[in-house]
Amino acid sequence: MIDFNKPCHIGKEETAIQQAIANQKLSGNGSFGKKCTDWLENQLGCEKGMLTPSCTAALEMTALLTKSGPEDEIIMSSYTFVSTANAFALRGASIRFVDVEPKTMNISPAAIEAAITEQTKAIVVVHYAGVSCNMDAIMEIANRHGLWVIEDAAQALTSTYNGKPLGTIGHFGTFSFHETKNITCGEGGALIINHRDAIERAEILQEKGTNRKQFFKGMVDKYSWRDIGSSYLLSELNAAYLSVQLEHTDQIMADRMQMWQTYYEGLRDMETISLPYVPDNCTHNAHMFYIKTDRRSELIDYLKEHDIMAVTHYVSLHSSHAGKTFGQFVGKDDHTTAESEKIVRLPLYYGLEEKDVDHVISHIKRFFEI
Repeated sequence: MIDFNKPCHIGKEETAIQQAIANQKLSGNGSFGKKCTDWLENQLGCEKGMLTPSCTAALEMTALLTKSGPEDEIIMSSYTFVSTANAFALRGASIRFVDVEPKTMNISPAAIEAAITEQTKAIVVVHYAGVSCNMDAIMEIANRHGLWVIEDAAQALTSTYNGKPLGTIGHFGTFSFHETKNITCGEGGALIINHRDAIERAEILQEKGTNRKQFFKGMVDKYSWRDIGSSYLLSELNAAYLSVQLEHTDQIMADRMQMWQTYYEGLRDMETISLPYVPDNCTHNAHMFYIKTDRRSELIDYLKEHDIMAVTHYVSLHSSHAGKTFGQFVGKDDHTTAESEKIVRLPLYYGLEEKDVDHVISHIKRFFEI
């Protein structure tokens, strides 16, 4: 069986975890946590990087930092994971789902513009498959209307737009280190802050609403409850695992990119399917290789019969029970549903062998010859 995904494992993570145990500091923001946040800040050039238990938690922090609430509307693509919407629905905000651009499956700037009202508080963009949204157009719209921009870059670590790392263009960015992501620690995430005035409050939110971080910095002689918050900390055990992966980012990305390119070259001449599109001003991180076909279910069943695990992706949020309860689709659904129902994600993970990719390609070609 060729699995769809296997969590990335370099082979040095166990040593780092043992060191974390020996350090006798297992809660968050320890030495391994600092090692990871230093990497994020140095590599991304952001104002502040913070490790969180998940990308979901990081998104929840952005909802708190933007003070989103029941009087507010948040614009986002309907084609995303539930966490993107949940973070703001939890604060009582109304979600306004809009259409995607079919080539990239990213949010449409024109649809954003049409959905803005006096109640709009923020735009949340999702960089699908590690390929950037049209950030110039989106930031221009946001600046003109005085809106927050949050980049849900869960899939997009190391990807760029006009040479700038994703997650650092909007006011806030979020990343995922879930086991399905290129760089992983099982469960984990990061909040990227590009709006300097938000740093102090973010540190308070992360520490259950206390100024505990200031206490450890020696800025106050005791800490107390200062704001709402939660336990938005990643443990040192997870951070230790993550630190090894971050050290080997180039190795991991090169391996994935080689397999992504093998898929692309092997399938590019097929007229019966569509392949991922990467705009010229973007670089991607080989997070995902997908094809689009009107025969999705048949193809997935065929591949499964030949021990190849291929899968679908998101069900558009606006079509779900919760999506209808906490939000609404604004404008026409010209592409979101129709295009999402064509997507087939193919096996792609660190350590996948080229012969296995060639095997998948050959069966896809064979299927469409039937």
